[in-house]
Amino acid sequence: MPHSTSRRGLLFGAAAVSAGAVLTGCTSNESKDDDSSARDDRPAADDKPGKEVTIGFAGPQADHGWLNAINDNAKERAKKYEDVTLEATEGSNDTAAQIGQVETLINKKVDVLVILPADGKALTRVGLKAMKAGIPVVNLDRIFASAQAYRCWIGGDNYGMGLNAGHYIGEKLKGKKDARVVELAGLDNLELTKQRTKGFDDALKNYPNIEKVARQAAEFTVESGQAKMSQLLQAQKDIDALWNHDDDQGVGALRAIKQAGRDDFLMVGGAGALSAFQEIKADRGVLKATVLYPPTMAASAIDLARALGQGKGVGGLAEYEIPASLTLYSAVVDKDNVDQYMSTGFK
Repeated sequence: MPHSTSRRGLLFGAAAVSAGAVLTGCTSNESKDDDSSARDDRPAADDKPGKEVTIGFAGPQADHGWLNAINDNAKERAKKYEDVTLEATEGSNDTAAQIGQVETLINKKVDVLVILPADGKALTRVGLKAMKAGIPVVNLDRIFASAQAYRCWIGGDNYGMGLNAGHYIGEKLKGKKDARVVELAGLDNLELTKQRTKGFDDALKNYPNIEKVARQAAEFTVESGQAKMSQLLQAQKDIDALWNHDDDQGVGALRAIKQAGRDDFLMVGGAGALSAFQEIKADRGVLKATVLYPPTMAASAIDLARALGQGKGVGGLAEYEIPASLTLYSAVVDKDNVDQYMSTGFK
């Protein structure tokens, strides 16, 4: 399932650390007399080949559309650079297997590691091992239990997903008296699900005319989405909006909605699947928007790893070092801007 317990840091769009971003050299304790012209003299990392960097990538098993997109984004981004060699593992959701894969990359003495851990807490020790070996770690999405286990964290904003979904629905129903909404959540034993629900609930507090009348937890699968949505529809004969946490389970939810012959409410999805974008663009059903949890974060992680390997920082910022954390923005995609995001949709 997409996504992780997110650390909310600097708010950046997925493209904020893109390949085209100007990257400036990293230093510290600069003189106060230093001016912008001195910065301009520093080498800038762009698409031109620079110092060669070997990046080790330990990603997840691609058993979900979003996770597969993570792997694809990392590999495709690495191909963009002549100076990057990517050492990618097969990917695993088994923590012991993934620890072994990362240790192999450490033994190969890669320059930088990018790790999306199957379990952030369980893989913390191997992140610490890499950092102690002098290999900087870019921790992707599912965060390690210790900040000492990574140089930079980059990931999505689960709370922001719920917040933006709630505000979008709130604005659409602003003029409706006694509006009723329901929520189709993900796995309730995951912290990310709790964060998404909290964001959604916090947003709805701004709209006193709206009441959340039901919530059902699914399992981030098409089958669970269909089954749980059917239960919601049977129990709730009168609703105005639905927020579904995940576009993969949303495929099943839409099947249940069509089978029930319901078209009396609007639906907002989550994550940014291609199928959701296509449905939104066609504007032929209840799905009117989806809130992003962009898998392009993996491409940005490669950008950050390259910058670390070349001793450079992110352009556009006053600091010479790359930030310690980057939280991507959960943009709302609807028919007005769906064409802009279509190429980022995952299958």
